[in-house]
Amino acid sequence: FNILYFFMIEQISAFFSIEMIYLWLNIGVLPFWFILIFFPQSNICRYLVTSIFPYLIFGSVYIYLLFLFYKTDYNFINNFNLYLGLDELNNLFNDNSFLISFWVHFLAINLFCGSWLVRDSQKFAISKIIVFFPLAITYFIGPLGLFMYWFIRIFFAKRISLYD
Repeated sequence: FNILYFFMIEQISAFFSIEMIYLWLNIGVLPFWFILIFFPQSNICRYLVTSIFPYLIFGSVYIYLLFLFYKTDYNFINNFNLYLGLDELNNLFNDNSFLISFWVHFLAINLFCGSWLVRDSQKFAISKIIVFFPLAITYFIGPLGLFMYWFIRIFFAKRISLYD
């Protein structure tokens, strides 16, 4: 039984390589964004996308990656070199382990921002057609989409708020 269990774990580990995780992340995040953009008022959006569910998935992937890196003697301390300058950051991005960690982080944060944008737009009764553009831009270029949404929000909220 132990040999079978070990073999099964090795097969799973071999299948979920960094490249495969990258592929699944990119494909897997698309339905969430599709629902956010086209069905923002639906129950599926409320319970599946703007809930904790996607972040449980991202967190699980992150934990798996940390375990995988730990098994391969990854030097986690080197990650702090990103604060030393652009050259050090560039060196870190040459490491696939750091790159996939960054990518999980990037996808999770952008989806979180998109989810917030949808919930906030519903609070101010902003049309999903108007929200489409900043939401789509948030998918690709997070901060720019949020910046666009903030300007739209000013007209619907009829005030400028810096801390909502």
